[in-house]
Amino acid sequence: MGAEAKAKAIGIKFDDDAEKGYLNMVARVGHTLITSGHVSNIKGKLGDDLTVEQGYAAARECGISILKSVHQEVGSLDGLKVVKLLGMVNSSLTFTEQHLVVNGISDLFHEIFGKEGDGFHARSAVGFAQLPTGVAVEVEAIFELG
Repeated sequence: MGAEAKAKAIGIKFDDDAEKGYLNMVARVGHTLITSGHVSNIKGKLGDDLTVEQGYAAARECGISILKSVHQEVGSLDGLKVVKLLGMVNSSLTFTEQHLVVNGISDLFHEIFGKEGDGFHARSAVGFAQLPTGVAVEVEAIFELG
């Protein structure tokens, strides 16, 4: 089963009709796709009012949004390789589990693209004092087109 079929099997729907926004959500340079930051609907600060589990869910939300944007740009998830993720976590000064939060998107991409293959990626998971509109997580991604 390809990445597209796996994503649909877990309930991700691709509309591909979203209006263009103020910024390009996916920039294509040759065979590389670079996404803008995609934010979670979940708001709050890890280490204050959100648990690691809630942060994990927020990172997964970011992943689904990224996949929808990439799908709108190229029409399919098949033939993509996940290269790099940058996970930014809205964190209190004492919160140190950003890596566990960002596992929410890494695990999603491993499930869809394969942990041993096209889903095996480089990643950074960092804490920020604040993110736009108070969201819990923002993630950027880089993909290679096969």
